[in-house]
Formats: sequence, C-alpha cells, structure tokens
Amino acid sequence: MLRLRQVILDVAERNSEIGPLTETLKWGEPAWLPKRARTGTTVRADALKGSATHYALYVHCQTSLIETYRRHYPGEFSYDGNRALIFSVEKEPPAEPLAHCIALALTYHRWAKR
Repeated sequence: MLRLRQVILDVAERNSEIGPLTETLKWGEPAWLPKRARTGTTVRADALKGSATHYALYVHCQTSLIETYRRHYPGEFSYDGNRALIFSVEKEPPAEPLAHCIALALTYHRWAKR
C-alpha cells in the first residue's frame, strides 16, 4: 500500500496537468485527488474486503475509467466491476500501465468530456 501511495504521488508530481494532490480519507480509505478543481477524479486504495492477499485501487464507479483501463490493458490487471483495479501482495503491478491508469484518473475531467 505504501508503494502504491508513492506511485500516486510520483505520477502527480511528474504531470503538470495534475498539480498538487489533496491526501485525505474517504469512506475510511486513503484517497488522493488534485487540489485544482475539475482536473480529475479521486483515487482510493485499500485492502480488498475479505482478502489478506489482495488490495485495490478504486475509482469513481460512474466514470468510464475502468472501461478505458480495460481497453488499454486487457491482460495486465484484474478488475472489480467498474470500480477497481485488483492487485496481489505477492506480485508487483506493472509499473508503466499502473502509472498511466493513475494519470488517467487524476486528469479525468480534462479528457473525458472531449
């Protein structure tokens, strides 16, 4: 979870469209969103409920993000419906696809309406 947090922070730092993040708790889960309004949607991370071996990166379920992730990365991730990427604690997620997915979420409002 700490590595995932660091990836989120690194993605925001490297991408001038995102800018600084607000780090907070939403529904008791660590969450990050751009401080600049109408930039992107919140990403959250937490252990997968009922699992000691999996965790998830959650996005707003009413966005097209998971559909977009599936189009770009059909085999790189496991998905939970239209709300999460699922990871195993035993295997590092693919770095570049994960960074791309996080950037897409944190810039969602800049590209989704186009």
